[in-house]
Amino acid sequence: MKEILWHNLTSEEALNKLKGNVLGLTSEDAKRLKVRYGLNSLPSKHKLTKIEIVINQFKSVLAYVLIIAGFLSFMLGEIIDASVIFTAVLINVIVGFIQENKAQNALEKLRKLVNPEVKVLRDNTAQIILAKDLVPGDVILLEAGDKVSADARLLEVQDITTMEAALTGEPETITKSIDVLDKGKVLAERSNMVFQGTTITEGRGQALVVATGINTELGKIAKLVKDTKEEDTPLQKKLNVFSRHLSLTILGLSIVLFGFGILRGNSILIMFNTAVAVAVAAIPEGLVVAVTVILAIGMQKILRKRALVRKLVAAETLGSTTVICTDKTGTLTVGEMRVARIVTNSYDCNLSTDLPKLTKAGKSEIYNLVKIGVLCNDAVVQEEGQELRDYKVLGSGTEKALLLAGVQLGLKKNELEKKYLRIDEILFDSSKKYMATLNNEEAGKKNIYFKGAPELLLAAASHVQVNDRNEKLTQGMRRELEKKYENLSKSGLRVLGFGYREVRKDTTTIKLYEKALEKIVLVGFVGINDPLRPDVKAALEATKKAGLKTVIITGDNKLTAKAIAQELDINVDDESILEGSQLAKMDDQQLLEKVRSIKIYARVTPEDKLRIVNAWQASGEVVAMTGDGINDAPALKKADIGIALGSGTDVAKGAASLILLDNNFQVINNAIEQGRVIYDNIKKVILYLLSDSFSEIVIIFGSLFMGLPIPLVPAQILWINLVTDGFPDMALTIEPGEKEVMKEMPQERNKPILDAERKLLILVISIVTGVTSLALFYYYVKVVGDIELGRTVVFATLGIDSLLYVFSCRTLRHSIFHSHFFKNPYLLIAVGFGAILQVAAIYVPFLQKVLKTVSLGLYEWGIVLSVSFTVIIIIEIIKWIYIVRHKN
Repeated sequence: MKEILWHNLTSEEALNKLKGNVLGLTSEDAKRLKVRYGLNSLPSKHKLTKIEIVINQFKSVLAYVLIIAGFLSFMLGEIIDASVIFTAVLINVIVGFIQENKAQNALEKLRKLVNPEVKVLRDNTAQIILAKDLVPGDVILLEAGDKVSADARLLEVQDITTMEAALTGEPETITKSIDVLDKGKVLAERSNMVFQGTTITEGRGQALVVATGINTELGKIAKLVKDTKEEDTPLQKKLNVFSRHLSLTILGLSIVLFGFGILRGNSILIMFNTAVAVAVAAIPEGLVVAVTVILAIGMQKILRKRALVRKLVAAETLGSTTVICTDKTGTLTVGEMRVARIVTNSYDCNLSTDLPKLTKAGKSEIYNLVKIGVLCNDAVVQEEGQELRDYKVLGSGTEKALLLAGVQLGLKKNELEKKYLRIDEILFDSSKKYMATLNNEEAGKKNIYFKGAPELLLAAASHVQVNDRNEKLTQGMRRELEKKYENLSKSGLRVLGFGYREVRKDTTTIKLYEKALEKIVLVGFVGINDPLRPDVKAALEATKKAGLKTVIITGDNKLTAKAIAQELDINVDDESILEGSQLAKMDDQQLLEKVRSIKIYARVTPEDKLRIVNAWQASGEVVAMTGDGINDAPALKKADIGIALGSGTDVAKGAASLILLDNNFQVINNAIEQGRVIYDNIKKVILYLLSDSFSEIVIIFGSLFMGLPIPLVPAQILWINLVTDGFPDMALTIEPGEKEVMKEMPQERNKPILDAERKLLILVISIVTGVTSLALFYYYVKVVGDIELGRTVVFATLGIDSLLYVFSCRTLRHSIFHSHFFKNPYLLIAVGFGAILQVAAIYVPFLQKVLKTVSLGLYEWGIVLSVSFTVIIIIEIIKWIYIVRHKN
């Protein structure tokens, strides 16, 4: 069914389309239409039960592998091993459940936006009904403070303005009318419509309901949020790929081991048990807990930086982010209109920086202009604050900006109004394009103050204020003033003109002057905009240095978006700006081909934002989306990580994975840095644990090939994996970040978590440790003839070796001699404690009995330490080659 463009219809045509009446529906008509259209409510989504949340924690390949390994260990009678594995899985489930159980549902927040009651005309009388009972054809009554409960075409307006920033991205209040508009008007420009979820800030009127529930603009966004699939994070995907590859590798090795043992004449049962034991030993059961701990610690560190991570795995995602798609209004900017520049005949003043530099005469022009802006103003200060942002003002965004400019200059409205009492007024409307007030002046004089379209006031002006006097406007002065306000407009500012006219002392009404706008003294112009947040420019510069691309997505017009980009020092030309109307004509493939060349998207819809995020993801990038409005919610949910401002709508926060608690954009950089530290630490833990696991596989494989007994008993393997390695493993989870993390390019989306350098190190460590241990075992079994002594030497070598090379695993960017040993004191404690336990395992009688060990002499310890230091030297040589190559 073709969409009806209600803004392109007259009031009468809209009523005819719905067979409605300006007096409203009858109760019978309303019942019939309710059956046809259904309730005026947003779609609900199945809420996960606690059981379903628990089940979701098992949906990872590594969890499946650990569960299988646990059951196999149990079947083989390795109760302790099985218990440890299941404990690791349980810890992971508990942490994940706690995090996901806290997650808020974005659609539930959307539902709360709809006002529960609404005033409507039914049966020729005004009635209050539940908002859910509204139907297309109803006539609703609107007044200041109301939250609109459905999309509606305005029938009558009395100075109505609305705030629609959360829905459209426009930061300023919108003045409404009943005029017919062109078909091509985008949502933010449909001034004869009101939309569900927006607020009436001023005035009153009547409107014809044209859409309810899922058919409203808010409903369309709700459906987008519901239909948008929330995919696994890049880390989840990489860990799943890593787990699959690891599982297949271990399975392949176990099959080879089983087959080789059978060929060597061993029994099927013995070889099956051996193959399973090797597989279980090779699985790094500590990894799943280590990853969870790393993420949880990172999450807490990000929280200390004033950002809340709602999903555990999202703590790392910013570290992998390559593109930030950022909304403008309320994200890059403060989300409120402020006076940016004041231009008079003599001065061009930035209100924040230039005021102290002005001469006394110059201040006369500036102060008079701002005084007019404060007096010719219907906004009201409800509550003063220490800072401008703390002021609570009731009124339109533009008038609030003028009041706050007065505060900056010490011109407070309540004080001025006592001195310059308002006698009469002409309210602003879109046809007149100005507002005027009649006020008392000093010495019994009276002035009419004007605020309005700059071209209108300039045309009506006969004089201009120059310092403390008024001069007659010449044609040359008029042209210069015209250039001034045009330049303000070209720089993306909303421009207003200000002037006054002195009238007779006995004037009591302004109506005498309403028809003839003339003889005005022009004071000057103000340029109003939604200014950048103070921290944004430096924050974006830092993300650029970290290798991230920034794309601005806004509902604002092209000119405003371009001005913001230039203020942020982002080089843009017309070719790198795409408007929503152009985007709508492109299919997904065309957008994919063009997406890398576009830096700004203007006048975009929620659907457009979703397509842009999709295109970047399809091009292989990891995408972060920042936003604060309802219109950002679908893209926030679709992005690899959605970032919402703490001051944003509940809908945006519900769809996001990360929430900036104090709206400081710099926090994003802190979170990016912590995300990279998290990813680094996960790779360090994987390198450390797999090196040890594969060393054990090499030893067991080698012994079978050489026809030797198994050098390690199951209890010794379990001790090394969980006790000796366990403490350094946990200490690595809190390894501080390296200073280079924010100077490097982000990780590629499809790059495996185990890169070539780490694979090589695992291979070298496994082979060197495995071969030297086998050689020692062969010597003690065949030459010395003492198998228990041989096993103890191998056991000691593996344990001490892993305790020492953990220092090499801390970084691949520096050698062990430049890695700041004392930067992580917990690692030193862990290694020391692990060494004490390893020695205890060899000398304490009780542990000797359990672990099948015997006491070692100084000669054996000399051998153990020699092997361990040899491994470290080889690791450092490989690292040195890598470091040199990386620098080149």
